[in-house]
Amino acid sequence: MILAELESYFSRPVAPTRRVALGRVDLPTDPAPGYGGLLLAGIAAEFGPGLDEDFTTDAQRLLGELGRGRRISQPRLRHRLQEDRIGLQQCVHRLRSDDRGALRFDLAEDVGTPAQHVLCAIYAAGRSAPSVRHEVLSAVRTGLGWGAGAGPGLVAHLSGRSSGLSVEALRDPVAWALGVLDLRSAVGMRVPSRKDVQRAFRDRLREAHPDHGAAEGGAAERISELSEARRILLGSG
Repeated sequence: MILAELESYFSRPVAPTRRVALGRVDLPTDPAPGYGGLLLAGIAAEFGPGLDEDFTTDAQRLLGELGRGRRISQPRLRHRLQEDRIGLQQCVHRLRSDDRGALRFDLAEDVGTPAQHVLCAIYAAGRSAPSVRHEVLSAVRTGLGWGAGAGPGLVAHLSGRSSGLSVEALRDPVAWALGVLDLRSAVGMRVPSRKDVQRAFRDRLREAHPDHGAAEGGAAERISELSEARRILLGSG
């Protein structure tokens, strides 16, 4: 399932004038930075290491100017942002969920230069709604300095959750945690107490642990889910 998508257009590397344009943009940002912010951060993280130092510095400056709502004169960072896409190469980046609900980046790497990819991600972030623009630009800034490429670690850092969380966990963490610990039916409409959460965690942990007869395959992932669910409900770090 496609969760977020950014379509960009780039001039060819041999073209005398460097140009970029934004095309179709589907970047959900609720709750901020949302799947859209995660995708833009992933693009910055994946292509950021390919930038020269001067470009990286200028890109950070551009992020700041967009955050302050300033009008950006063209060209910037040696590229001109334009509406016309004639003669430009199409590029589409996506954030997807797989059959198990895990997030993965689907980034096009066979078109464009690192500078063009990063610049379009920055401009797309700058077009987000004013109410979430700060969070989205901040996510891109984090991705630009990440240095480890797009992956689960970046998603975990930006969402404040464990790297193995599914789409459902990111969309509604509390509901997901209640389901993981099997607390929905146990507590009904009331908010589970700390004692409820700890008891449910111990019971589910016992069921999941190989020492108590559970299969070893998938045990580590299940235990990690249980620990994250407990952390969400108890509000601990």
